[in-house]
Amino acid sequence: MVKHPVVANPKRCGTDYPTPDSTCIRDYIHIIDLAPAHILGLQPGKTGFYKLGNGDGYSVKQVIQMCEKVTGKKTPTVEKPRRPGDPPKLVASAEKAIRELGWKPKFPKLENIVSTAWAWHKNIRPATRTEQ
Repeated sequence: MVKHPVVANPKRCGTDYPTPDSTCIRDYIHIIDLAPAHILGLQPGKTGFYKLGNGDGYSVKQVIQMCEKVTGKKTPTVEKPRRPGDPPKLVASAEKAIRELGWKPKFPKLENIVSTAWAWHKNIRPATRTEQ
C-alpha cells in the first residue's frame, strides 16, 4: 500500500468555521499557472505586486475529498483546533494580474490541480515513495 506521498496524516485545523462544510476556504493555484505569472511579471516595464489565484476557493474538506476521489485512497486526517487569526475564507483577486499582465489561470478547477499533482507524484522515483 502506498502511503500519502507528501504528508502523513495531514491536519485539519478547525471544523467550526462559518462556511458550508465548517472548514476554512482557501484559494488554490496550479504550479503551471503560477510559473507563467511570475515570468510575465518579470517583463521589462512591469513593476508592482500582483495577487495570484483563481478568485474563488475550495474548503479543506473539499480538497481532502478530491484527493480521495483522484487517488482512490482514503486520506486520514488529524483534526486540530482552529488556529488563532485564521479567517474563514481567504481568496485572491487576480484582477490586476489579468488586466496588466494578460495572465489567466488555465487550471482553475480543483480536480485538475489534484489530478496533475497526483500524476506527478505517482511518477517520481519509487525510492522516494513511502511503501508499506
